[in-house]
Amino acid sequence: MTGGTPMPATRLSSESPVARKHLRLHAPRPHASLVAPAPAPVQQGPNYAEYRDNDLVRAYLAGDRSCFRRLVERYQGRMVNFLYRSIGDRERAEDLAQEVFIRVYKHLHRFDQEKKFSTWIYTIASNLAKNELRNRSRNPLVLFQTLTSQWSDDHRPLQFEDSSYRPDDLFRKRQLREMVESAVEQLPKHHKLVFVLREIEGKSYEEISDITDTNLGTVKSRLNRARHNFAEIIAPHLE
Repeated sequence: MTGGTPMPATRLSSESPVARKHLRLHAPRPHASLVAPAPAPVQQGPNYAEYRDNDLVRAYLAGDRSCFRRLVERYQGRMVNFLYRSIGDRERAEDLAQEVFIRVYKHLHRFDQEKKFSTWIYTIASNLAKNELRNRSRNPLVLFQTLTSQWSDDHRPLQFEDSSYRPDDLFRKRQLREMVESAVEQLPKHHKLVFVLREIEGKSYEEISDITDTNLGTVKSRLNRARHNFAEIIAPHLE
């Protein structure tokens, strides 16, 4: 003001509301590149433990190669035990289990996905076991029961054993094996299958039901008729 005393500059206290508003308006803003990006959402992968066998097959055929490894992990122990019970040789059972998975790998694209994978893989294993037993010409077939008697549900199957019998014993047992194989060949096809699986390969009724895709009642009925027919065929040779 002209001729008057100049007004002193007013200093704002940093504690005053006006000062705080001034600081907010003029404070430097951080550079965009210094702002941390928001974390990306975590992608949840498929829960393979909940996949059924056929789900793993479909996923593998669709390109998820890890699913075949998961099938192997799921069935490796089952196959070894299944084959071991069939042929009685742990090391050979492990070799045959590997052959099972080689065949599954080669032919998985031809698997009928409307059917159970377990039935298919057990059928492959059963066929390999049957071929293995057929090729064991060095081992005699030993009957642990009288073949003309009634079979019980928990009886031991016919078994092959390496042995140190005398030559005449080996000759007799080889003859017996040939008679058994000949008698089995004379059974009707659907009777022969359940008889071989149960009496030669030692499968449980449940396993036979899975392999043949037949209900338990039919399996037991066919097996009883097969046992009766087999006993009638082989009886004259045992007298």
